[in-house]
Amino acid sequence: MKTAIIIVVIVAVLVLIALALLRPRMKAKAEERRLEGRRRDVADRHRTEAEERELQARHAESEASAAQAHAQESRAEAELHESRAELHERGLADDQLDRDEERFTPGQDRVEGR
Repeated sequence: MKTAIIIVVIVAVLVLIALALLRPRMKAKAEERRLEGRRRDVADRHRTEAEERELQARHAESEASAAQAHAQESRAEAELHESRAELHERGLADDQLDRDEERFTPGQDRVEGR
């Protein structure tokens, strides 16, 4: 019986030593899992932000492209009107005087009927 008690005590001491040795490893692994989770969360937030910024950039590029197209159209219209003005000044478009006069109405900034 004495031997059994000694064996139980030795086994218990060995289990306690093993637990004492494994505890730091278990804590380190738990800390590593927690750290990995935090890394993943922050990386996901950065990716979400990157996607939002990319969408904003695409939208801005689209708006800029539309504005550039509008500017080119306006510039082309201005050049057309400038060339018509030069034709009228030279007397080369007298046949279009009536039509062009009707296009412009007093008090309006834009041309009617393009």
